[in-house]
Amino acid sequence: MKSSISISFYKTFLSVIFLMASATFYAQEANLPKAKTGDFWEHVRFGGGFGLAVGNDYTDATIAPSAIYNFNEHFAFGTGLQFSRLKKKHYYSSDLYGGSLIGLYNPIEEIQFSLELEEVNVHNQYTDLGGNFKESFWNTGLFLGAGYQEGNVTIGARVNVLYDKDKNVYGSAFMPFVRAYF
Repeated sequence: MKSSISISFYKTFLSVIFLMASATFYAQEANLPKAKTGDFWEHVRFGGGFGLAVGNDYTDATIAPSAIYNFNEHFAFGTGLQFSRLKKKHYYSSDLYGGSLIGLYNPIEEIQFSLELEEVNVHNQYTDLGGNFKESFWNTGLFLGAGYQEGNVTIGARVNVLYDKDKNVYGSAFMPFVRAYF
């Protein structure tokens, strides 16, 4: 029953994301009048990340949409969502969802520093430990990152300064990333 609820949730979430993306593309093509409040939307960029790894009885899928507001060519601030599903057949499964706040600083066009606060809800289930063990908890991450930016894409690495190896969320405090905003 929980599996069908989870599948239904993922299908609904993906449908909403695709509808939002198609509405965004349509809105960018239309000649809509500018709001009287100024040029707010001209400074907003949408993006984020996604990942998919599939192997022998192994699946790891993540979708993380986000939006940032560029205050100027050096500073940006935004928010994001994250949904992840990790499963190793007959051993382990993990569902993770939550949100984040991100600040970006570009001292020069090619270099980007980031500070990201992430709050995620984690549901782990172990099935190969002589029984069926489940755990659920909230995890907070504070990531300091740096990367090289070329156009709309940044490639770099970040470190979770609040990393706790006993929380079973990430395998390491250090994580590479690819970030894109359009």
